[in-house]
Amino acid sequence: MRVLITRKLPQAGINILHQYRELELDFRSDFPLSEKGLIRAVKGVDAIIPVFSDKITKKVINSAGKNLKIIATYSIGYNHIDLETATKKGVYVANTPGDTSETVGEYTMSLILSLARRIPEADRFCRSKQYKYWDPMRLIGAKLMGKTLGIIGFGATGQYVAKMAKYGFNMNILYNDLIAHTEAGHLLDAKKVSLDSLLENSDIVSLHCPLNQTTKHLIGESQFKKMKPLAYLINTSRGQIINEQALLTALKEGGIAGAALDVFENEPKISSELLKMENVIITPHIGSATWEARIQMARMAAENVVDVLINKKEPRYLVNKELLEGRVSTIF
Repeated sequence: MRVLITRKLPQAGINILHQYRELELDFRSDFPLSEKGLIRAVKGVDAIIPVFSDKITKKVINSAGKNLKIIATYSIGYNHIDLETATKKGVYVANTPGDTSETVGEYTMSLILSLARRIPEADRFCRSKQYKYWDPMRLIGAKLMGKTLGIIGFGATGQYVAKMAKYGFNMNILYNDLIAHTEAGHLLDAKKVSLDSLLENSDIVSLHCPLNQTTKHLIGESQFKKMKPLAYLINTSRGQIINEQALLTALKEGGIAGAALDVFENEPKISSELLKMENVIITPHIGSATWEARIQMARMAAENVVDVLINKKEPRYLVNKELLEGRVSTIF
């Protein structure tokens, strides 16, 4: 049984797959495959382990043929996979919902601190040899203690960010979520509010919600107009939650003070205007980039494949649960 692994992954996951002689591992390059490349690579495979930048389209899934049983993505999100086509064909889709809340939460807080205290600007200032003398008015930033943090999406990651902000900086916590997280709200003294109220009253807004039809462009022109002129926006979630053109306008016109972005609307393409802005921090989607998190994700992806191909059962981290409800015929 052939397993296509589209990118280089931590060895911990590969070691799990190597335990089974029945599995033939097909490794590809460190560069993303185009749709045509994926179509050629998937022919006859039993499993695909892609990453979030691999577009597993209808054409790709159909090209794999009848052997394909599972798409075990090395990511939490699965927007890059045509879930409808996979489900119709009885192909399991599984993800790696590991405990990345602390990893992404810590990174979010590092972006908040870096943006508020203008650390990247200061670094560039020194590296360009502009530091000739101490200036009491140079690179003045914002104090976090006692400020208000607004969190959109109050799941595990959002709650972890709130915990650091509350107990580390005595920040006031507002959150917006479809669910009322009563217990977490009580422990963190966090108040559930409407999106408009959160935007109007927060000094920092941090995004931690999933990308779907209701959250795409959740933050656009009208939302930026509600934010404080000295507010900062942080996004370690998904790029398309923000209307990037509206963000550019808000930054250029002083609608907000700055932004820190780990994800982008047309990722990996980044707006040339964003790249020029001193009050914007830009990083290449590395919110979960710790060895602990990535090793765990590799193991989970491998476990999904072993569950299906070796143990002949559903993957433990199944996404398209419809396959278990009898609405789609079994693949075995």
